[in-house]
Amino acid sequence: MARQASISRTTNETQIEVSINLDCAPGSNTKQTIDVSTGIGFLDHMYTALAKHSGMSLTLKCKGDLWIDDHHTADKLTYSILQDTAIALGTVFKDALGEVRGIRRYGTGYAPLDEALSRAVIDICSRPYCREDRDLSTEMIPHIFYSFAIASGCTLHVDVLRGENDHHKAESAFKALALAIRQAIERTGGDDIPSTKGVL
Repeated sequence: MARQASISRTTNETQIEVSINLDCAPGSNTKQTIDVSTGIGFLDHMYTALAKHSGMSLTLKCKGDLWIDDHHTADKLTYSILQDTAIALGTVFKDALGEVRGIRRYGTGYAPLDEALSRAVIDICSRPYCREDRDLSTEMIPHIFYSFAIASGCTLHVDVLRGENDHHKAESAFKALALAIRQAIERTGGDDIPSTKGVL
């Protein structure tokens, strides 16, 4: 069964369209397509890396409310875009995955980028929780991981183990998460629920 989904999310600040297909890893015979446009170049780069290395196709389009005044600053708009895109991505990820059955469930990823090294561990378990490294370049990046984890219902730990360049630290964290996701959603060939409780 295809693991794909699409959603629209509209708030007072953003209009977001997201579509994903989780089964586009090399060897899947499904062409991977990535088309990301959030209005924030760095964020586009991070989401593109996440999609590429997790083996998913991703189309993510975001339009932000560009009307800025004393109460709605550029920083607030950026924060809204970061939060809303992460929520939308987490929601569509959960929808595409469907019932947690016949997958590995747990995933771990390590990713270097020059001097930076990050680790991500994910549990697709319907118990949303996030522990992220606060040493990333901005508090915005950990908030993306938090919003994704809560919306997707995953337990997520992301740590930057070392690094000096802020861009490298952030990108290695996204790539580590991508590798963890790819491992966790891998099909086992069975149809079991990966829990001793028999339900997730």
